[in-house]
Amino acid sequence: MKRLLGALIALATAGAALGVLAMASGATPSWSIVGTNVPVSNTPIVGGGYPDAPGETKPEPGTCRSGNYNSNKSESWIAVKPGTEDLVGTSKIFFENFSTFYNFHLGSYAISNGSVQAFNQVQGYDCISTGTQEMPPSWTNNTDPNADFDTQGRVYQTTLPFNAFWDGGLHPNGAIDISYSDDMGRHWIKGNGGRDLEPNNNQTSLAFGHVEDKQWVAVNHIAGNSWQDHVYAGWTVYDGQNAKLRIAVSRDRGLTFARAITLTTPGATGPLNEYVQPSIDASGVLYVAFVSSEHNSHGGTYTIWVTRSLDDGRSFGPFVPVATAPIIPGCCLANTTFRDGIEESFAASPTYAGHLYLAYEDYNTSAGTFDVKFVQSTDGGATWSPPQVVNDNADPLATDQFQPEVAAGPRGAVAVAFYDRRNACPSDPSILPADQGRTNFCIDTSLQAYKDIGAGAAAVGPNARMTEFTWDPQQPGQIVGGLPQLPCAAHRNPCTTRSFIGDYFGLAISDGNIYGLFVSTHYPANGVTADGGGPVYYQQQVLATVPRSTFGTGY
Repeated sequence: MKRLLGALIALATAGAALGVLAMASGATPSWSIVGTNVPVSNTPIVGGGYPDAPGETKPEPGTCRSGNYNSNKSESWIAVKPGTEDLVGTSKIFFENFSTFYNFHLGSYAISNGSVQAFNQVQGYDCISTGTQEMPPSWTNNTDPNADFDTQGRVYQTTLPFNAFWDGGLHPNGAIDISYSDDMGRHWIKGNGGRDLEPNNNQTSLAFGHVEDKQWVAVNHIAGNSWQDHVYAGWTVYDGQNAKLRIAVSRDRGLTFARAITLTTPGATGPLNEYVQPSIDASGVLYVAFVSSEHNSHGGTYTIWVTRSLDDGRSFGPFVPVATAPIIPGCCLANTTFRDGIEESFAASPTYAGHLYLAYEDYNTSAGTFDVKFVQSTDGGATWSPPQVVNDNADPLATDQFQPEVAAGPRGAVAVAFYDRRNACPSDPSILPADQGRTNFCIDTSLQAYKDIGAGAAAVGPNARMTEFTWDPQQPGQIVGGLPQLPCAAHRNPCTTRSFIGDYFGLAISDGNIYGLFVSTHYPANGVTADGGGPVYYQQQVLATVPRSTFGTGY
């Protein structure tokens, strides 16, 4: 694999040249708490959803009704309206007390200057907002939060509506759609004339053929660019042990999309390709990162790729291998039951053309733990720097650092955030008694700032801690209405494997701040009491706001 060497020149002295904070050689990382934390999802909202009948693990057609989204909110994304401190966040929101059956839709958060202005269900996919029990346009589930703005204040997200008929039966199983909002996510309108980007088909939710998933969106918000406000949607279509990536482009702000093209071919990148992540650089060039997977009894190997389009998404190439990483054997991280998430995160610089940043989780097969690694390119993805370990805990092999996110913002700011298990579980009412004091178990969110002044991104100081409170991933451990409340991707009761904290979380950079939107179970739920009394510690979405000035003048 080609490696970029020129981008490393002068990076070690970039922080000093800018006057920003930097850790002295040999210094011990402090892992200090930075910024503020505000729970944004602890107000119950009402929307359309499907209950699960007693003894069932799936909803029944025709039973959608208005109900409370007052339980878990996991997996999220966040986008900054260009030139402002206004944000739209989006996350999974779980319906009433049915989290163990993986029963959710999408919610969105309108946020201004760190304060939530509105929180609501994403309309257009449930029986209440569509006014019908027909399936579709009503779906049992809608998922995979993502969002991006154009230069005129419209925010977009690709959606994955599906019907959770886990036990079989032919129904329209899923689709890839796109929605947009002109009022900061308060109201959503289906784009592409209301038509699917990838049509749904009649099959069970356990089918192996033509299953859509893992969609993403990026928008060209480079003012004055020839492709300004063009919208790029990407997703995966799984077909057994094969998977292909699809890309569709809108050139009229989401009203219509050109016919989708297939991005990858088995001869170029292997038969199973997933986790597509588009991003646009300062010159308006569209880049796409993704992984190809080779699975075996020991886990297997991911290869991470980056490609680009120089013609507004009509064609792509070359396909450049960036890094490889082992795949965790089995589903779940050590000591706990939650499943692993998406392998990589990718961002192109809005400041420097051809500057690309990629973070990924690297599983150590001997230690059985994850580290976070960072690579970058300054020549449009032709060559890449050697991987650097991002987490700076004293013994990287002792604990997991995983699910990294990378963001690039104005004036060369770059950040990597990740879930971090370096802290032992505290003695806190929100930590289950059996978990207090355990190591490599509870979770924080860590942040590593970088600055790119033209020669590539250089680390600014040590890791910082974005979370005010360490939280327990096995919460909620309470029972409500006779059902366990832990979200379960295995949709079973009890949930003994593949519990769910989300496959990723949100990270964004504005002119003034670094923002994170991530899970915490520290905060007791409003308006919900556990069977037998006491609070319920649902997964809540927490907005972290870290002023860029934290990292010194010039950052």
